[in-house]
Amino acid sequence: MTDVLMPALSPTMEEGTLAKWHVKVGDTVKSGDVIAEIETDKATMEVEAVDEGVVREILVSEGSEGVKVNTPIARLAGDGETAAPQTSPAKVGEGDPKGGGGGAAAPAPAKSEPAPASKPEPVATAPSTASRSPSPVNGGGSRIFASPLARRLAEQKGVDLSAVTGSGPHGRIVKVDIDKAQPGQARPAAAAAPAAAAPRQAQSLEQMGIPAGSYDLIPLDGMRKTVARRMTDSFRDVPHFPLTIDLEIDGLLAARTRINALLEKEGVKVSVNDLVMKAAAVALKRVPEANASYTPEGIAMHHHADIAMAVAVPGGLITPIIRAAETKGLAQIATEAKDLAERARNKKLKPEEFQGGTFSVSNLGMFGIKTFASILNEPQGCILSVGAGEKRPVVRGDKLEIATVMSVTLTCDHRVVDGATGARWLQAFRALIEEPLTMIV
Repeated sequence: MTDVLMPALSPTMEEGTLAKWHVKVGDTVKSGDVIAEIETDKATMEVEAVDEGVVREILVSEGSEGVKVNTPIARLAGDGETAAPQTSPAKVGEGDPKGGGGGAAAPAPAKSEPAPASKPEPVATAPSTASRSPSPVNGGGSRIFASPLARRLAEQKGVDLSAVTGSGPHGRIVKVDIDKAQPGQARPAAAAAPAAAAPRQAQSLEQMGIPAGSYDLIPLDGMRKTVARRMTDSFRDVPHFPLTIDLEIDGLLAARTRINALLEKEGVKVSVNDLVMKAAAVALKRVPEANASYTPEGIAMHHHADIAMAVAVPGGLITPIIRAAETKGLAQIATEAKDLAERARNKKLKPEEFQGGTFSVSNLGMFGIKTFASILNEPQGCILSVGAGEKRPVVRGDKLEIATVMSVTLTCDHRVVDGATGARWLQAFRALIEEPLTMIV
């Protein structure tokens, strides 16, 4: 018997929604067949079978929310094993309101049946002992964050990562923590952490002076929870600073008009944001120190400018990525950006299309926002906030003239990008924006 487990579709995924089954009890599947659709906080993904067999049981029903990663969601019968009859119900998920009726009694024991010992344990299992390989989760069901080097050393040394208190960013376990750790040690901070968070969690709106019944409460979905957690962590833990400059973009707008006239027959239309992303990528190659990420092991200098663009979607935002943008022409960037943005709004992005990136661009100019500063999107070292272009008075020599001006703000991670480095990047970016032909020179 083979368990089909709830997959982790991204490094930060802890749970998801089983949106749809593409198979039923009694169906024969082979490796690579699409068997289900999983909704995460960012996208809807198809799940493929990794083993061959006959579907014996469906353990989690369609529409089940909050399904933990590594939880068994179905079972396959292999060669020589007898599959359950076709009458086995397809909806036996925990808390399923439709589970009543004569046919629902038979699969009940299967729901509480433990997974075979040879299969990975669900997220909520107890922590492993020191003699076992380090587990990716701790006893409370939360993920353990550790560097790859720390995980490798812990396995070699026989150290249980769930018993180690990390000293890196966000409590991440790093090499020095493993060097100090002893097999079998207790985790002193484990009991204290929930207690410290309790007072804040106990604060309701009523306790803060807002009367009950004066508002409607919209439950948090997975995307909003993830955005809230990541932005809180970034704003609290990453030392950051903003740098703001004004750019004259009349030349950029004129160049865009000429470019779009040339691309009209191909059905491609280049936006100001496409030009900004191209200029950002080229500027990162000219000032490579800004194309970097902080890690506890050192500063990661990226080989390519992978530009993440902020896209507003229902319930939050997502940042699909133009990979190696410095190598691509404006037509290709415009085509990719349009496709990524459309699929982002429909939750059809693949994890590799929105995870990672070396630099972000957030543009609120279309909403008339003049200037703003964004929160860093870790592990990226910088994020550029782009405001609206507007007619403003400018001084040239001793004359007062009118120009189209756009304000941009570069938010920098001070651990990796110093003020002088950020200023040099903005100088390079300004030259590219105000003289667009230099993007192709």
